[in-house]
Amino acid sequence: MNPNLKWKALFILAVILLCIYGLIGLPTFPTSVAQVKDNFSKQIKLGLDLQGGTHLVLQVQVQEAIAQETDQMVDRLTKQLRDKNIRYDEIRRVDDTHILVRNVDSAQASVFRDFVQQQYGSLWESAPAAGETSGYLLTLRPSAVAQIQENTMSQSLETIDRRINALGLTEPTIQRRGRNDNEILVQLPGEGDPSRAKAVIQAGGQLELRLVEDPRSYSSQSEALSAHGGILPPGTELMPGRSETRSASGTPEQGEVWYLVSRAPIVTGRDLRNATESRNTNNPGQWQVNFVLSSEAARRFGPFTETNKGKQLAIVLEHRVYSAPVINGRIDDNGMIEGNFGQESAHDLALVLRAGALPASIKYLEERTVGPSLGADSIRHGVQASVLSLIAVMLFMLFYYRISGANAVVALLLNLIILLAALAYFGAVLTLPGIAGVILTIGMGVDSNVLVFERIREELRNGKSPASAVDAGFEKAFVTIIDTHVTTVVSAFFLFLFGTGPIRGFAISLTIGLIANVFTAIYVSRSIFQYHLAKMDRQAELSI
Repeated sequence: MNPNLKWKALFILAVILLCIYGLIGLPTFPTSVAQVKDNFSKQIKLGLDLQGGTHLVLQVQVQEAIAQETDQMVDRLTKQLRDKNIRYDEIRRVDDTHILVRNVDSAQASVFRDFVQQQYGSLWESAPAAGETSGYLLTLRPSAVAQIQENTMSQSLETIDRRINALGLTEPTIQRRGRNDNEILVQLPGEGDPSRAKAVIQAGGQLELRLVEDPRSYSSQSEALSAHGGILPPGTELMPGRSETRSASGTPEQGEVWYLVSRAPIVTGRDLRNATESRNTNNPGQWQVNFVLSSEAARRFGPFTETNKGKQLAIVLEHRVYSAPVINGRIDDNGMIEGNFGQESAHDLALVLRAGALPASIKYLEERTVGPSLGADSIRHGVQASVLSLIAVMLFMLFYYRISGANAVVALLLNLIILLAALAYFGAVLTLPGIAGVILTIGMGVDSNVLVFERIREELRNGKSPASAVDAGFEKAFVTIIDTHVTTVVSAFFLFLFGTGPIRGFAISLTIGLIANVFTAIYVSRSIFQYHLAKMDRQAELSI
């Protein structure tokens, strides 16, 4: 055998063995057909439409994040005007995007306007308030609103993605959906319990760090209201929470209490970067949670904690006080949360914080469970269509191109094996449209073989020898094959870029199949021809 052809054969054999390993793994002896099927089913990951699962559509309440920004602005402005000795009667939030500053001292009006313009002009627009003698209405600019909405959606996507990955599911789909920018599509193949998925998605909810305004906690909301004469202090609200104490034996005892907290959070989930649990060095029997803030949050949090030493800081998760530790000192970008934490409770809190809290709450618009029976029918019909199309194509090639048609059959089968093995190696998901991509790949493979074979026939009619005709046929068809495949791959790329989950599955299987087809239709098929010509008598005709 020609040494060059020998190396080609070894390379092709290595590719085949690598593909078989990717599909069924290392065989064990003795093995069985059932075991091979089981290994194959584990390697090929199926999408939601084939194996069933959970389909959810979420709506992120982005207005909450906007209102949260407005509350924080009220808190910041109150402190800064007090520091600058600018007198006024009241600062309050009118709605989610407007703040009213009433009765600013007329002698200091220009100072107030210059300060707001200089500090917050890029985010807030200041104008005289209608019906107020010396009041000003601050309006959150549309560009700032759009940026808050975009940041809220981006963080929600990232947070939900991290939480869903904790379920260990295969290739979940998490992406924006529909015309509304605040909707998220979540598809979880293999997860048949929507309640579990919803619990993981919404675990921890929206995170806020707020100052506890009253050192006392109350057993009920009515008791808290009575303690303040039925009217809460301005800028505060009551929140339910849990009070964890320890019995004489050291066992945690939990009960619901109510806290009076500041309405404006000083830090939110958008500001948190990391959180880990560790043993409390001052009290080895307890645990603490260490956290890291963003640089922007640290600039706010440092002066805040220094001013409020000895007071409680409420850790609010999904509008409930998770814990209310005491501020022991100034905290900038690194701090710790101390409380009656055991190792498990400290780990749970750190996990929630580390996974990222949702910047706003979510609402479920749609919830659907796809049963596995539908997926089984889709798989069966898809496989039947693929097998029937492959058999029909192979029979046509054998009938029309005679012995050379067997060359095309081998190339088609190897193309299919490489495609499935690549899906297994890359961890790609096979969807119902993906099966359609497999069928289309078979058609493209036939098209490539037909181009080459017709070129060879044309060269043979022109009087060339079989070896020369084969070489010329492959060389002249090569450019055409590459051109058709490249243009199709570009189309598949845009389908993957802008399509949803199932369309992406189609694009992935089509792209892999086309790349494999170039290898089988050009390299493998030509090697088979060269081997056949080397064994054939020089005067014999090529069966094509």
